[in-house]
Amino acid sequence: MAYNIVTIVGSIRKQSFSLKIANALAKLAPASLKLDVTTLQEISFFNQDLEAAPAADWLAFREKLQKSNGVLFVTPEYNRSIPGVLKNAIDVASRPYGKSSFIGKPIGIIGNSPGPLGGVSAVKHLQNILPGISGPILGQPEAYLNGVGDAFDDNGELTKESLKGVLQQYLDAFAAFIEKQNR
Repeated sequence: MAYNIVTIVGSIRKQSFSLKIANALAKLAPASLKLDVTTLQEISFFNQDLEAAPAADWLAFREKLQKSNGVLFVTPEYNRSIPGVLKNAIDVASRPYGKSSFIGKPIGIIGNSPGPLGGVSAVKHLQNILPGISGPILGQPEAYLNGVGDAFDDNGELTKESLKGVLQQYLDAFAAFIEKQNR
């Protein structure tokens, strides 16, 4: 049996490194994990006034998360934090109050950047936002992928062997974490 993991891409740019990394992870995943790469273009803005009659896109996103065995965030860093679209998706999924679609779901977080820091601030912000609305967060290994600008070919395929090794190591740890949390 493969565990279904909603893999949330924190960027909506067509050629985003986060999307390329999420797709690479899906290909590298062990047989025990099925990574469902999920982009956020279709999720409308959260507005508490609409909670009584939530939008269809909110309900679909929440249901996808609720049916999953875990969530893996793959995000860039924007202005020392997470992108607005990712925060919006978290707000949509964590509502209504007390009924977060992340509750009980084991969480993995991978930050990335073409620069030298690898999205450290974005990861740290997710680690601050998620407790209280999610399940346990994988603490080790941490994943801050730097220098990802030259890691993919023109077709979006991962070509940087050093990055492939880091992703494989993270996936192996994440698979063991998911297995332990879903017993």
